[in-house]
Amino acid sequence: MNAPVSPAETLRAALAGLLDGLPPKQAAQAVDRLIAKYRGATPTDAPILRDRADVAAYAAYRMPATFEAVRSALDAFAEAVPEWVPASHVDVGGGTGAATWAVSATWSGARPVTVLDWAEPALALGREIAGANPALGGASWRRARIGSSLALESTDLVTVSYVLNELTPADRTALVDAAAGAAQAVVIVEAGTPDGYARVIEARDRLIAAGFQVAAPCPHSAACPIVSGEDWCHFSTRVSRSSLHRQVKGGSLPYEDEKFSYVAAARFPVAPAVSRVVRRPQIRKGQVLLDLCEAEERLSRTTVTKRHGDLYKAARDAAWGDPWPPLP
Repeated sequence: MNAPVSPAETLRAALAGLLDGLPPKQAAQAVDRLIAKYRGATPTDAPILRDRADVAAYAAYRMPATFEAVRSALDAFAEAVPEWVPASHVDVGGGTGAATWAVSATWSGARPVTVLDWAEPALALGREIAGANPALGGASWRRARIGSSLALESTDLVTVSYVLNELTPADRTALVDAAAGAAQAVVIVEAGTPDGYARVIEARDRLIAAGFQVAAPCPHSAACPIVSGEDWCHFSTRVSRSSLHRQVKGGSLPYEDEKFSYVAAARFPVAPAVSRVVRRPQIRKGQVLLDLCEAEERLSRTTVTKRHGDLYKAARDAAWGDPWPPLP
């Protein structure tokens, strides 16, 4: 019997056909131009993705990384709310729907899904490739201006991934407040840069003020112990590179690491990790060094040695972003 195909594999297959008929050089040039715009410091007031060629190139290049980052955040959230499954989902600024695929990979089954974005070409392509995912067969793809005028209907889960960077400070505040007012759970993902972390922390503070509890990555809902300007909280997930990735970046490795910052919070009780690994573990002879964010609102380093038995084995297997001690 053949093993079931995962949403990640299905997504990769759906994306593989997007560039058929689009010359590789044109696709690479489109990606370069779009990356420059997305990394710009000035928020945009118009859709960056203009037409199908733009959307196809950028989706093939960026959608796998967005999917993996959001799925990592959702996995951590699901660990903190093991009995909860969202009955509905709204993806704000979702573009081609990477977060909807990540939700379907985290919680099986179909649910009402709405994707809101201001770029009609992105919504059209998202609707097209969603046909490969049965969980998204009934999804609604709606054009909407993402900003202070956005009104959200009541829903269980709102995701906002790689969107806040495109908004003015006032629109960012309005969007987070709208998500908090509409949802039982909110998951926000941004680039794993100092600026991305700053946007996440700002959103985290607003969610807590609105009555949410932080489920992940933080082991508490108090102030972040990281000193602003000295460090930032971010994580990493590995993404398989396509030929387009290698062409644009000029690399030969079959993978790349996507850095991201996130917050996942809920209006209902959560059970966050006792502590979380916030740096890549350092494995040395007979010991593992773990940098942790702890429930006591502090950062610490713990050393796990062979004398710790099974805990040492777990430490050797621990990854950046994992809860510690490991879940049973």
